[in-house]
Amino acid sequence: MNPNYITVTQLTKYIKYKIDNDVNLDTVYLKGEISNFKAHTRGHFYFTIKDENSRINAVMFSSAASKIKFVPTDGMKILVTGKISVYEATGGYQIYVNEMLEDGVGNLYIAFEQLKKKLEQEGLFDPAKKKKIPKIPTTIGIITAPTGAAIKDILSTIKRRWPLAKTILFPSLVQGEEAASDIVRNINIAKDYDLDVLIIGRGGGSIEDLWPFNEEIVARAIYDLDIPTISAVGHEIDFTIADFVADLRAPTPTGAAEMAVPNVNDVINYLKQLELRLTSNITNHITIKKEHLKKLENSFVLKNPLTIYEVKEQKFDNLFERLLISYKNLVNTNSNKILLINNNLINSMSNLLSKNTNRYNNLIEKLSALNPVLTLKRGYSIVKRDNKVIDSIKKLKKDDIINIELQDGNVVAKVV
Repeated sequence: MNPNYITVTQLTKYIKYKIDNDVNLDTVYLKGEISNFKAHTRGHFYFTIKDENSRINAVMFSSAASKIKFVPTDGMKILVTGKISVYEATGGYQIYVNEMLEDGVGNLYIAFEQLKKKLEQEGLFDPAKKKKIPKIPTTIGIITAPTGAAIKDILSTIKRRWPLAKTILFPSLVQGEEAASDIVRNINIAKDYDLDVLIIGRGGGSIEDLWPFNEEIVARAIYDLDIPTISAVGHEIDFTIADFVADLRAPTPTGAAEMAVPNVNDVINYLKQLELRLTSNITNHITIKKEHLKKLENSFVLKNPLTIYEVKEQKFDNLFERLLISYKNLVNTNSNKILLINNNLINSMSNLLSKNTNRYNNLIEKLSALNPVLTLKRGYSIVKRDNKVIDSIKKLKKDDIINIELQDGNVVAKVV
């Protein structure tokens, strides 16, 4: 008998066919611990599910992986639903996961805790960044469903407590897959209004109903708002991510309205108290001023006003005497200086005059020596022709008329 040998591929295909057609393996509910978890860039999850004695490879494609609300990690206890099949390339059997839950905890709760931890680490819950809710707002924005108990409770509470406030409703979906994006859209619309405070919320419901307020896009939109925000989602026991990001968390929509506006009766009572305190302060102030005025009226100075003049007069006399003394001292000091300067000036002028006199005499003597009149007195004469002095016989010729100037007169002569 010749054996009928088959290939590995044929065997693997046969085993895969058997497993794929086993109704007991078509839908399997499996629990275990995640190991070797890897998230592929295309969105697929590859990991191992193990218990104390065995393990099985698992694949969760992106179409299913995108629906879970948490990030699987190694060591996490999980509950999965899937189909058992064979991966032909390795011949190994594995489970193709369609749904995944953390063992003992729902998906939404896991997603809530993970997002809460993430945003808290980023500082979105930091109390130091919370904006104060104004004590007396003028305009209040409300993002919630246009119908239902929440909007009715908010509006009736605001009207009862502070009817002066203006309210603007931004009708929004608050439940379902489109609710989160619609809430964000209305938050962006509210930015264009001059709001003093913004209330965001809805009435109670299951965690699934409240889930839009746990979405990351809603949390970041609230955090980026410049408007002080009050979160009012569900009942007092319900907490959402929006509650942690908002500037103030209200236990209910009615509580949000109470936090947003003051009670008109409280304000009236407060104003009355201020009036009483103001009246009391004014009365005390007037009393103090009256007592001060009375003291001034009874003061010695006002009753004896001449004493002020007498003191000032005496002070003036003292100052006047000091001024006279200072003046005399100044005059005496300057008189001596002037006398000294005058003497110095006289001496300087005398010396200068004597010096210039001697110089003048010397110049006179020099001029006398050159004076032509004196020369004539000594017997000399001056010969001129045409009023020009002739100092050489070479300058004369025959028949020239010359003028001879002597000491006591002039003689006209002709050269022969």
